[in-house]
Amino acid sequence: MRHSTILIVDDEAANLSILSQLLKSNYTVHAAKDGEQALRVAAREPYPDLILLDVVMPGMDGYTVLSRLREMPELDRIPVIFVTGLSDDVDEERGLQLGAVDYITKPVKPAVLLARVAAHLEIKHSRDRLRDQNDWLEAEVARRMEENQVLEQVTLNVILGLAETRDSDTGNHIARTQAYIAALGERLQTVPGYAEGLTGICQRI
Repeated sequence: MRHSTILIVDDEAANLSILSQLLKSNYTVHAAKDGEQALRVAAREPYPDLILLDVVMPGMDGYTVLSRLREMPELDRIPVIFVTGLSDDVDEERGLQLGAVDYITKPVKPAVLLARVAAHLEIKHSRDRLRDQNDWLEAEVARRMEENQVLEQVTLNVILGLAETRDSDTGNHIARTQAYIAALGERLQTVPGYAEGLTGICQRI
């Protein structure tokens, strides 16, 4: 299993170095020095699992970068943590309203940063697993429904064929057909997932 990938975005080389040193032993780390570069790096597969984003940068600021990320379907689920020198409540509130999952002020406390990064990565991976499971379940339900439809059609064809069978010697073709249908029903009810479909067939006959 690959390491989680973290993208660090900051226009100060010293900040990029400090954060990279803190994280590189446990994560794959990429760095970007401005908003435009951050968007280019984030759009390359494999996509980052988490983005640490400065706010005050030349050109495109962190708020704009986050807004742009949220407009991209392939990137809008990536959790973003603002790591910034802006400590006013209004700045934090704005960042969270735009969709950031957390807001850390500089100077960074290493233990706090590592704990929050780990927590948000765990949440992200749990959501990814849940989404994958839901996708699998939807596909499995669709497959089972298709199988049941095929089974119903085949069973109806068999029953109709049996109903047309005649036994000229005994004249008991109806009773014989009923026996065939009962045997077929008992057999199909032993196949997992088909009992419900068989019940629907029998109700229509």
